[in-house]
Amino acid sequence: MRLDAPQTIGVKKATAPRLEVRNVSCTFDGREVVRNVSFQVEPGEIMCLLGPSGCGKSTTLRVVAGIERQSAGSVHADGKMLCNEVFATPPEARGVGLIFQDFALFPHLTVGQNIAFGLKGSKSEMRARVDELLERVDLAGYADKTPHMLSGGEQQRVALARALAPRPRIMLMDEPFSGLDNRLRDGIRDETLQLLKEEGTAVVLVTHEPEEAMRMADQIALMRDGQIVQKGAPYNIYNAPCDKAAAAFFSDINVIRGRVEGLLTNTVFGQFLAPAVADGAEVEIVFRPQHVKLDFDRNGRGPNPTPQDGVPARGVVERARFMGHESLVEFRMDFDGGKLKATVPGVFLPKPGTPLWLSVRRDRCFVFPPKG
Repeated sequence: MRLDAPQTIGVKKATAPRLEVRNVSCTFDGREVVRNVSFQVEPGEIMCLLGPSGCGKSTTLRVVAGIERQSAGSVHADGKMLCNEVFATPPEARGVGLIFQDFALFPHLTVGQNIAFGLKGSKSEMRARVDELLERVDLAGYADKTPHMLSGGEQQRVALARALAPRPRIMLMDEPFSGLDNRLRDGIRDETLQLLKEEGTAVVLVTHEPEEAMRMADQIALMRDGQIVQKGAPYNIYNAPCDKAAAAFFSDINVIRGRVEGLLTNTVFGQFLAPAVADGAEVEIVFRPQHVKLDFDRNGRGPNPTPQDGVPARGVVERARFMGHESLVEFRMDFDGGKLKATVPGVFLPKPGTPLWLSVRRDRCFVFPPKG
C-alpha cells in the first residue's frame, strides 16, 4: 500500500436514509395542499406525520406511495430517486407497503390468500409466513375464513398482516389502528411496530391523535396548512413547542397576557422572562393545566411566593370533574374574570364557589408573541 495514498481504514462510509422526502409540494386545482415538505426516516425508525384533518399529511403519504404526483420536490429510497416532477417509479416497484384507512381486502379470497397475495416462494414458505403474521396480529386459526366473516377490527388486522407479509423496506400507514377497539389497540399497535423495527423497515405513520403519535413515534413532524411547522423527538415537541397552536395541539392550555419591559413580563403570577422580545411588545404566556399548583385560601391569603412557582393568584372554582386518573378543576380568576384550568392527580372535587390559590411552574411556561 502506498504511504501517500488517502487512508480510509476505520472510516465508515455514510449511508443514505432509508426514505428521504425533499421539498415536496402538491397543488390541486390551483390550491397548494402540501408545501415544501422535507423529512428523513432511517431503517427501523418511525416518523409520524401529525396534524388536524386537511393539513396535507395523507397527501404527503400518497406522494411517497406513488398514488399522487407532486408538483415540486423529490422522494428517495436508500439514495435512489423514486420520483420528482417529471419522473415516477410505479407504486408496485417502490418496495413500499401501504395501510390506509380503507383497508380493502379482496372479498373473494380467504384471509390466508389475502395475506399471501404479494408473497413469492414455495407454498410451504408462504404458509409459514401467513401463519407467523396471523399469530402476530392475534388471528391464529383464521386463515381459511373469508373477509365477510370478520368484524371491522379483524379485517383491519388482516390488512396489517397483508402489508407486512412481503417485508417492505418502507411502510406507509394512514391511521391504521383506528378500527381496533381500545382493548386490543395498544397490544396490536406495539406488536406491529416492534416487528417493523426488528425487520429494519422505515415507517411513516399518519395520525391526528397526539397521544398515538407520542406513544409510537421516534420522530414527529407536526403539520399545519400543508407544511411542517415543527419536527423532532416526541419529548422535544411536547416540551418545547414552536408556538401556542403547537402547544395546544397536544393538550389543553391556559393563556395569560403581559407586556415586556426590560426582557421581563409582569403578570399577576409574577415576572416571566421574555428574551429577544422588544420592550413594549405584548406576549402570551402559555402553560398546561397539569403545571398549575393549587393551595387553600387562608382568610383571603395564599401561600408565599417562591422562585419556582412565582406569585400565587386567587380564583374561585366554577366546576370540578373526575376524569378517571385525574380531576379537572375550572376557575374564574379574581384578577381579570378570566378562566383557567388545573388538573390534579386522583380525586379532588372542590365545590363551586370555593376560593383557591393558583401558582404556575416557571420552568413549564412558554412565552410567545401573539399571532393575529
